[in-house]
Amino acid sequence: MYLKDLLKLLDDYKTENFENVDITGISYNSLTTKKGDIFICIRGEASDGHKYAQSAVDKGASALFCEEKLNINVPQIIVNDTKRTMANIAAAFYSEPSKDINLIGVTGTNGKTTVTHLIQRILEENNEKCALIGTLGYKLSSSDEYKEAKHTTPQPPELQRDLRLMADSGINNVVMEVSSHSLEQKRVGCCQFNGAVFTNLTQDHLDYHITMHNYFKAKAMLFEMLKEGDFAVINADDEYAKDFLNIIPKGVRTYTYGVKNKADIKAENIDFSIDGAKLTVEFNTGKENLNLHLNGMFSVYNALAAFTAGLAMGIDYKTIIKALENTKSVAGRFEIVSKKPLVIVDYAHTPDGLENVLKAARELTPQTSKLICLFGCGGDRDATKRPKMGKIADNLSDKVVVTSDNPRSEDPQLIISDIMTGIKTVDTKRIFVEPDRRRAIQFLKTISNPEDVIVIAGKGHEDYQILKNETIHFDDREEARKVFVELGGRV
Repeated sequence: MYLKDLLKLLDDYKTENFENVDITGISYNSLTTKKGDIFICIRGEASDGHKYAQSAVDKGASALFCEEKLNINVPQIIVNDTKRTMANIAAAFYSEPSKDINLIGVTGTNGKTTVTHLIQRILEENNEKCALIGTLGYKLSSSDEYKEAKHTTPQPPELQRDLRLMADSGINNVVMEVSSHSLEQKRVGCCQFNGAVFTNLTQDHLDYHITMHNYFKAKAMLFEMLKEGDFAVINADDEYAKDFLNIIPKGVRTYTYGVKNKADIKAENIDFSIDGAKLTVEFNTGKENLNLHLNGMFSVYNALAAFTAGLAMGIDYKTIIKALENTKSVAGRFEIVSKKPLVIVDYAHTPDGLENVLKAARELTPQTSKLICLFGCGGDRDATKRPKMGKIADNLSDKVVVTSDNPRSEDPQLIISDIMTGIKTVDTKRIFVEPDRRRAIQFLKTISNPEDVIVIAGKGHEDYQILKNETIHFDDREEARKVFVELGGRV
């Protein structure tokens, strides 16, 4: 593709040293730039791509997109916002793949991963091909292996490349987790969504968004992108439900789901056991029983979100129920790794997420047994949620082990100190601190009995731990199995 062809999607730009060069790729990282790439200078939180433009050119970049004129003798396209421009360019370079597929976006603080997986299963049960993009990577079908992703929602060049790959592979549906960062940073610009699902909005990422209102506005962008004939699915029980309903464009088909408030699709008669959740789903044509292998009230909401999306796409309710009932689990989401004691690994890393998981675990804890929670908080992230999570763990658990998560550049002891400020009384018989996460998991065997329930929260599916100077292999599920399965705990 020639540079002139990419400029057709841009409204406002200036050129410097213009030459209609051939473009063979898109880069925003000078370390991975190849000959024939255009290099897009992105101003980020920690670095400025303009400083690396010369390095990119030295590696073969044939043109630059930048926000200021640079003293470099290659074609330069000067724009006001390179982030927005990158989305436009990537879509054009890959021939706007989202126009060729049914693209469904799922956004919210918690539940995105599970809901996307459930929607994928529903579409496949309906004999349709469906790919998935999200926190765990991307996969072309539910039986496919994950391909690694660096972000919940990829950057535009990778996103548009993957969407083109999926469309060219004959896949006509893609369900995608859409993070608030990706919306704020315009990563999904030029994507044409046919539907959007909202799970919930609770505290997270305030280190980036600063206020909950800003966080809401970022999430709302997904729904503002919808057009007449598309569909929106909203959690009626969330306190931001009305705010989302108010910003949905005219002509968009809107559906609500919930447990407490009036909704189009509603769950009742909910019952939990170690095998999952049983409930009755009420919708426009009647009521049907649903037996989930997934557990906890949050799983009920996730299933309702997917159920509603399926109905919005015109899929028969019997097909939807079959798909949901056949779904066993999602990696790192309330994943059971031992049954005696019952050890649950979950990705919960927000106050709301931790509260939901502990409440679900309490439902499975015998009255004569203990609920034990092990968790930490990530470094270089929203510090205000740390004492809140400490308070939640203290209030909802019988015993708490505070440890390290992904400390990144922060001192793990200082993160733990922040958590401990939320714990009312440091009772040494029930509150324990062990900064080394491996030793903390091993310590669980000394404070638990076979009938107890243990929640290991925070990292879920992750198989790494990010330390100050390195990233090491670490998987909560592996570590828990070493301790409890070797002791005779059943999986």
